[in-house]
Amino acid sequence: MASIVVRPKAGGSSTFQVKWREGGAWQTERFGDVDSAEAFKKLVEAHGGRWPHGWVRGQGFVEPDTDPDDVPLIEWAHRYADRLTGIDERTRKDYKRDIDNHFTPVTHTRADGSVMTYGGIVHTDRSGTRAPATLCTVTQDDVTDWVRAQETTVKDPDDPSRTLWRKASPKSIANRHGLLWCIFQAALDATPQLRATNPCAKTSLPRTDSGTEEEMTFLEHDEYARIVAEMRAFDPAAADLCDWLVGTGMRWGEASALQTRDLNLRAGTVSVQRAWKRQEDNTFALGPPKTKKARRVIALTGAQMDMLRRYVAGRGPEDYVFRGGQGKAWRHSNFYHRKWERALKEATAKGLTKKPRLHDLRHTHVSWLIAANIPLPAIQNRLGHESITTTVDRYGHLVRALDGEITAAVEAAMSTPAGSGLRQVV
Repeated sequence: MASIVVRPKAGGSSTFQVKWREGGAWQTERFGDVDSAEAFKKLVEAHGGRWPHGWVRGQGFVEPDTDPDDVPLIEWAHRYADRLTGIDERTRKDYKRDIDNHFTPVTHTRADGSVMTYGGIVHTDRSGTRAPATLCTVTQDDVTDWVRAQETTVKDPDDPSRTLWRKASPKSIANRHGLLWCIFQAALDATPQLRATNPCAKTSLPRTDSGTEEEMTFLEHDEYARIVAEMRAFDPAAADLCDWLVGTGMRWGEASALQTRDLNLRAGTVSVQRAWKRQEDNTFALGPPKTKKARRVIALTGAQMDMLRRYVAGRGPEDYVFRGGQGKAWRHSNFYHRKWERALKEATAKGLTKKPRLHDLRHTHVSWLIAANIPLPAIQNRLGHESITTTVDRYGHLVRALDGEITAAVEAAMSTPAGSGLRQVV
């Protein structure tokens, strides 16, 4: 077993020495902080009380050709994705697509024959030389360089009007970084351990709230009415589906998967039990909702109940409530292009200044509830968010219910004479 010995220094600081016996002789390695020493201690123990493969005393892991367990980063990343359990094949395919598109460097040959590399993860050694990234050589600096590259648009030097690499949004960068973190964590959890630390652990990521207003559109009541009026003029059933989306806050995949058996006409509720899921071959199949809490019961208004009674009269338990042609469930792309875009075009021609997506009807539903002073925990349950943090992060900036009380309290405090209420102590 290895141990950590604290070695005080003259200036008051300390170093941390990892000490163990190998072949009857004491072996030691020093670190400037206890976390690094603890990580190395576990690495020694995982290698049976021996120096980890590829580790050079005083230097750490050296370049990959000295470590027999090292592999190219992309190869290890694909192994990680292939071994994941508890996910559907569509999700696995998406992970591998991100690995190939965003972790693998892209090369571009210029007009003069020189080659430029951009976009992916590369390793820069101490001398500044860039080399292909491997599992054991990637450092925290390499990950930081990759994040910065994701934030940058790359133009073709020979044709500035041509974009070679478009910068990613903060949310996309955070999602890709999360996948990369899991890939390296798998190397830490392997037996024997393949890395001493996770190079993604201390990455400073761009703020994910910088694009919130651009990503979400909130419609006022009159703005939504303008859109749905145009739709009702050419397809009343499509307009009813939009009324349902904005009136319940359900996701498209949930609403379009609703079946007659999900309705409780006596209680005035609808139960969300399934949703459409995209498959590996790009088709759709019914599956569970997005999260555990997405399985929920939603209370309905009298008008919504009246609409449902019209739709489900004479239908079987597994018939879809909202249907397109031939009694089949609506597909998002068909509804969006044939109904939503047409209504939006007409409404824009008559003065609508916003360009909402179908999913913005869910956001609009929340904004209306917040305007009516509905508490965020109640909104979380209605939307099926797994955590209240999601609700607060997305919609907390809309909460203005206590503005009057807050300003009144501040005004009262500020108007109190400075010395009133204070007892002089002699």
